[in-house]
Amino acid sequence: MQASTIDAPRQFSGDEDEIDLRELLGLLWDKRWLIVVVTLCSGLISVAYALLVTPIYQADAMVQVEPEPSFPGLDSLAAMVSDTAPAADAEIALMKSRMVVGQVVDKLQLDISVAPHRLPVVGNFIARRYQPQSEGAVAEPWLGLSSYDWGGAELEIFQLDVPRQLIGRSLQLEVIGDHRFRLYDDDGRLLVEGRTGRPVSGRGVTIQVATLRANPGTRFDVVRKSRLKAVKKVQAGINAAEQGKDTGIINVRYEDADPDRAANIVDALVQQYVLQNVERASAEAAQRLEFVRSKLPEVRHRAEQAEEALASYQTQASTANMELKTKALLDEIASVEASISKLKLEQAEVQQRYTARHPVYRTMLNQLSSLQEKKEALEQEVSALPETQQQLLRRHLDVEVNRELYIAMLTQAQQLDVARAGTIGSARVIDDAVVDTSRPVKPKRSLIVALGLVLGGFLAVGWVLVRQMFNRGIEDPAAIEQIGLPVYASIPLSAYQRDVIVRRNNKKRRATAGKLHLLAVEEPADLAIEAVRSLRTSLHFAMLEADNNILMISGAGPNAGKSFVSTNLAVVIAQTGQRVLVVDADLRKGSLHHVMGSGTGKNGDNDDNGAHGLSSLLIGKSELDDTIQHTPVEGLDFIARGQVPPNPSELLMHANCTDLLRQMSARYDLVIVDTPPILAVTDAAIIGNQAGTSLLVARFGISQAREIELAKQRFEQNRVHIKGAIFNAIEKRANGYYGYGYYDYSSAGT
Repeated sequence: MQASTIDAPRQFSGDEDEIDLRELLGLLWDKRWLIVVVTLCSGLISVAYALLVTPIYQADAMVQVEPEPSFPGLDSLAAMVSDTAPAADAEIALMKSRMVVGQVVDKLQLDISVAPHRLPVVGNFIARRYQPQSEGAVAEPWLGLSSYDWGGAELEIFQLDVPRQLIGRSLQLEVIGDHRFRLYDDDGRLLVEGRTGRPVSGRGVTIQVATLRANPGTRFDVVRKSRLKAVKKVQAGINAAEQGKDTGIINVRYEDADPDRAANIVDALVQQYVLQNVERASAEAAQRLEFVRSKLPEVRHRAEQAEEALASYQTQASTANMELKTKALLDEIASVEASISKLKLEQAEVQQRYTARHPVYRTMLNQLSSLQEKKEALEQEVSALPETQQQLLRRHLDVEVNRELYIAMLTQAQQLDVARAGTIGSARVIDDAVVDTSRPVKPKRSLIVALGLVLGGFLAVGWVLVRQMFNRGIEDPAAIEQIGLPVYASIPLSAYQRDVIVRRNNKKRRATAGKLHLLAVEEPADLAIEAVRSLRTSLHFAMLEADNNILMISGAGPNAGKSFVSTNLAVVIAQTGQRVLVVDADLRKGSLHHVMGSGTGKNGDNDDNGAHGLSSLLIGKSELDDTIQHTPVEGLDFIARGQVPPNPSELLMHANCTDLLRQMSARYDLVIVDTPPILAVTDAAIIGNQAGTSLLVARFGISQAREIELAKQRFEQNRVHIKGAIFNAIEKRANGYYGYGYYDYSSAGT
């Protein structure tokens, strides 16, 4: 065994606020089991959550949006401007519109929510694991809890109408057996009672249950949501995106805990979208047909007038034939005029659909301008003809143009009529909705467990670092020496003391009379006791110049371990052949009688620790010989605290205390006085003025440097000189020191 008693102060270098990576890693290594346990617990919670959480399934379908079907007339011109498919974003917005989604909500009655009552936390898990032996079977209630569904329960409501004040509120439907049920409001008042398959009304509520399969007593939560909220909920769940740029292929997805409902929603959505697409195309064809038919009578009338004018002129001019040159000009001008007339009709239609800046409209204007220029050039050639040929040409031209225009519009009307009757729209369903029930999209169990482990580890490490940051307890004896107190001994933390003796005393507060519960007696080879022996050696030399043989042991605050040091130090000194007396001077909370085998009172901590104690000595109720208690360790005696007095400080300041200490000093080789913490009460300062040697106990990781410095100042203000300090309960650290230089060096078999 190698021990160090009074070591030189450790020199610190660098700023104390700097982060020491080695110390940080050492701290984490020291708390590795805490981190591991917290991480594993977090992982187990994550596993439990991943298993218990309701799985979410995804239904998906595919829709193709093609270019809109071509209609005679305008669409040929539009095709010249652009031949791309309609924008997918616009079609997706249309698909998610209230017009389309609202129809889905109405068709599937998604504004009616039904959920069976299930046991909290694990109810859904149990219900999902139920395997019915036959179709329509329902699980038997567990432990008689018939109000819960344990698997197989089903409720389908065909109709539910409620007053405005009950919209959005949870109603309770209770199964009463024989396909009968009762419906209650959220205040527990009965609304209606009915049977499956029959509508029933009462208190403003009308309900018709289509399917009811559950044990008698089972309850369901039924909510009639507002249509707008139901629509918004479905809209929020729809995920539609184009597959590739400008492909016109749209993937539609929807997630739900019920795979059948997810598939039904997607199917209804795409079917309703395709239906409105067809209706939109059919309506457009009908609108164009109506426009063309409204213009036909007018064009026919103009054609008849032109024929009459031509016949009249031919009779008047006594001519019926045209020259070949004039005939060629007539054909060319007629073609141009027919094109101009047709474009003007289409322009009237375009103005109803597009603005003046639309590419179709601007293209049409450019074409009209070109035709007008060509017409002007032809008219200049006509002006060079004889007057008779000019007049004849113009009348023939009117006839040809109006006749050709009438025939073209009549043909267009027939084509539009056919198109309207056979419209199929620009959208079609490529893949119907399907759901992979073997692989839910949520939860991602492996990801949840991984995140749980990472989060648990992060929280554990964070807790260790934050706790270390706010815990300014001393972990290096050099910090005590910097205050000006030499460290007489550094005592390692004893695992046996912590796990066996303390736990046993906590379970049985009254120790067996005459039996010591001390580490120095039960485990004399413990490393902590070896450190106490080194303290014994140091004290031998430190007390050579002391005024008396009274040793006071105190602490700055509670839980420093001064009682542990006092009692075990007394044992190892008594084992050298000296006569030692331990005095419990903590008249308020002294507990040495629990470990010194004393105390025959009947009330545990509240007893008088026997008929005699220090308090009874100070008030003169007992004699010293009657108060001293002998222990199984030869040469070791003990004085308990006694009854808790109302004025401990006043008793210790009385002259009786000085006389008692003088008597004890004369009868023993060493008197060890265990006093309460100096920062809590002044009792230690009173005893310290009569003790030849005073030591201060500081606990590893708990006692703070400022606290020890303040305790030293408090003693000095009361003219008590603290000889040194004892660094107690040192724990092994990964960053290099344990007990300030102790090594395990014990004999075999110890």
